[in-house]
Amino acid sequence: MRNEPLNPEDPGEEPPRHEPRNDEPLLYVYAVVRSGSTGPPPGPPPGETLGTGLATVTHRGLTALVEPVPAADFDEAPLRDRLEDLDWLAGVARAHHGVVAAAGRHVTTVPLRLATVCRGERGVRRLLSEGEHRLTATLDRLTGAHEWGVKLYVEEAPARTTSAGGGAPTRAASGRDYLRRRLGDRQARENVDDSAARAARQLHELLVHAAAEAVLHPPQQARLTQGPGRNVFNAAYLVPDEKRREFLDRLPAPEDMPNGLRVEFTGPWVPYSFTRTDTDEEAEG
Repeated sequence: MRNEPLNPEDPGEEPPRHEPRNDEPLLYVYAVVRSGSTGPPPGPPPGETLGTGLATVTHRGLTALVEPVPAADFDEAPLRDRLEDLDWLAGVARAHHGVVAAAGRHVTTVPLRLATVCRGERGVRRLLSEGEHRLTATLDRLTGAHEWGVKLYVEEAPARTTSAGGGAPTRAASGRDYLRRRLGDRQARENVDDSAARAARQLHELLVHAAAEAVLHPPQQARLTQGPGRNVFNAAYLVPDEKRREFLDRLPAPEDMPNGLRVEFTGPWVPYSFTRTDTDEEAEG
């Protein structure tokens, strides 16, 4: 997802109609903040970024957090190959999140898509110029709010593989008994899923009243979840800081959850889920 903007249209910033020079450094763009909001946002400790050290590029009230990165990894051709390397991509994601999170602890921050790269400061200014309206509007919308994640899990009952006394696996006395048992298992699972769906709707209706915005994500796959159970509800809420206590008070206590259901919440986070736009999705498509 390398981004190499064309020349800026603002004659006050750079000479017009220059093609990007191939000897200009590649700059990885982590995020955008307001210029001069509290001074340059601090970055993560040295050695936890992708290149030679963080810098900033400013254009019309917007400041991009950038870092020079090696062409061997981030130029157009090698980057396409690198994006197929999941281990390398995971390292980029960790560094990206570290910079964004460090900035987000101090200023309102709009994180950019993973592996957004521009050629030189000219390219970064072009990026800021083309996205000026959207980025400014997003900063205004996110100011004074953070993201909170809420997940609902079904705690699956263990499969019935042993006899009532805990001995050897139970064998069905007949094909009819086997089918009856399978039908009972399926009915029990459907009952749990129906209960989980009702609980998820009620939980979302309760929380959304204390949030400015909400996003429903697909449930996480089992290999990505860190706790026990099957994820059936995965939502993010943009919560104004002054309504944080109200939002947290609306989260049910474990003992108030229906049997077999568990709720988990995380935050506060930089609002990743609320910075995407139609333009982002079209670009990825």
